[in-house]
Amino acid sequence: MTLVLDDLESRPGSTASALRTFIGLYLRRLGGRIAIADLVRLMADLDVPAARTRTAVARLRQRGLLIGERADGIGYRLDPAAVPMLERGDRRIFAVHRMAAGEPWCLVSFSIPESRRDMRHQLRRRLQWIGCGAVAAGLWICPGHLQDEAEEILGDLDAWAYATVFRTDTPVVHGSLPEAVAGWWDLDALAAEHRRFQAAVTPLLTLPASDDRDAFVAYLRLIDSWRILPYLDPGLPAGLLPADWPGERSVELYAELAGRLADRAWRHVEARTRAPARTRA
Repeated sequence: MTLVLDDLESRPGSTASALRTFIGLYLRRLGGRIAIADLVRLMADLDVPAARTRTAVARLRQRGLLIGERADGIGYRLDPAAVPMLERGDRRIFAVHRMAAGEPWCLVSFSIPESRRDMRHQLRRRLQWIGCGAVAAGLWICPGHLQDEAEEILGDLDAWAYATVFRTDTPVVHGSLPEAVAGWWDLDALAAEHRRFQAAVTPLLTLPASDDRDAFVAYLRLIDSWRILPYLDPGLPAGLLPADWPGERSVELYAELAGRLADRAWRHVEARTRAPARTRA
């Protein structure tokens, strides 16, 4: 089975990102399949032309996310290999976890030979994608609640022969722990991502969603803007972050808008596809 990875590089607002967001939100609730005509209509609600939607769908099919299907008309079914990726996304996007003071940390230590530098590059890249910080080139750290994801990455890459995972209490460092955290993570860049999210979605608070279509458009834009942040931000304890940290405001904004829009957005998708309601998973 081909491994399907989270897409954290598509620019929010792009056709590729919006389509991935739609698939993650709704395709499982639709029974795992959607007619291309319905998908084109829904993407048109987001002002995406039909030709661009079809091109983006073809690319997602090449990447192992979708399978073409002609039963009951031309449509696309979710590739079973993509389900673990989407379920991982559910846990991050819809259940934000903030590490509390005193909770354990996870350390990933590895030494990968130069002959496997491709593995080393992928491991560093994917650890960064799930929100790990770099203590040193071969030593990465994250909150303990991310240990399962870190171990999953090691398994995906067949890297366990070169790695050891430790679970530990509060690290002992030279200087203060907040100073060390500021060196392990690029907090300025992360804060900037939070502020970009807030700037993008704050106007949605006053946007009159007069019907379910408007709610669908607003909700897709909300999740498309939000879905990367819970990966980049590992949920560090508040006491280790700057006093003006914008992360909590981002979580509040997301929760408020999602509460207003999610159910109405799903009603619009149901109406467009005439599908019975199903739970997300």
